[in-house]
Amino acid sequence: MSLLPTLAAPHRFDIEIKKSRFIAQAAPADSVAAAMAFIASASDEDARHNCWAYRIGELYRSDDADEPAGTAGRPILAAIDGQGLDQVVVVVTRWFGGIKLGAGGLVRAYGGAAAECLRTAPRQLRERMCEVELNLGFAHLGAAHALMDAVSAEKLEERFSAEGVQLRLRVRANQVERLGQQLRDASRGQVTLRRLD
Repeated sequence: MSLLPTLAAPHRFDIEIKKSRFIAQAAPADSVAAAMAFIASASDEDARHNCWAYRIGELYRSDDADEPAGTAGRPILAAIDGQGLDQVVVVVTRWFGGIKLGAGGLVRAYGGAAAECLRTAPRQLRERMCEVELNLGFAHLGAAHALMDAVSAEKLEERFSAEGVQLRLRVRANQVERLGQQLRDASRGQVTLRRLD
């Protein structure tokens, strides 16, 4: 599938449960760095807990932020996965209201706040991207750049060595096979392409 469901814009949802206030904030994130930046900006230093999770393709992570293990981060991640979303980060901030919720109550509160935030957030379908690495000799660099332009590949990194050039690219997933075949044809099999994700 070349399209992935994600969020169109950041979104927020507030709820009070047994006098504890929960604010769930979600946003699209196409990299771990973008997810961590959103977590830092959405977290409130005055709150007792800023729990979070993200899903970016096969990469995922969650944090209970001093809540009992497994009661906050994992339910937030489960909310992301349960709605089939990708490239999404969610932060749920809690202000304690004086009434303990218990482990089951925390799971329901964090997971529920995240799920409702995601359910009501604006969504979009985005083209699935993947990263690839090319290894080629200097003689094939011009052809490689022309073919990269033809598939609208984004150059992320370029490294030179005595043997040639190594390029790291971001390419639409449905164009990877085409790019690889055209590079092999243009170089008589001397350019190698490897998917990194």
